[in-house]
Amino acid sequence: MGRLAEVGRIVTIGVYGFTAGAFVEKLADEGVASLLDLRQRRGVRGPDYSWANSVRLQRALAAADIGYRHVKELAPTTELRRLQYREDDRQGVGKRNRVALAPEYTERYTREILDPFEFGPLVAGLPGHSVTALFCVERDPEACHRSLVAARLRRGNGLPVTDLRPD
Repeated sequence: MGRLAEVGRIVTIGVYGFTAGAFVEKLADEGVASLLDLRQRRGVRGPDYSWANSVRLQRALAAADIGYRHVKELAPTTELRRLQYREDDRQGVGKRNRVALAPEYTERYTREILDPFEFGPLVAGLPGHSVTALFCVERDPEACHRSLVAARLRRGNGLPVTDLRPD
């Protein structure tokens, strides 16, 4: 894991609240060289966010010279997503207005996904001395598993993390 210090820094970003142009502009303004897609299913329902569906997103990123990589191993399983949806229903919130992850979701995601994941090879494959974006759907990182991945990278490797949000 000695190469981790060469990575630079990590940013997190979600889909909600962005247009395609604003999303790519935000990444470019931050100097992002590579985007890691942490979604299990790489699509977003509804016309407002169709730009974030995998093929369209990859095309927009390529035009901005930003690399793309799907890291499905860090995506929550369907069972974990359903657990979070049940908690959202209990609290009367939806994915677009969730403000925090359920404690059981956080515990299980950490145990089932983060703990067994080998971060060394992932980080070794990132462009050196650059900014890498962790990407998922939710606007706020506190409401998304990307915050857990970012915290692991920050805690375990000393990588600085910035959360990007729509203006």
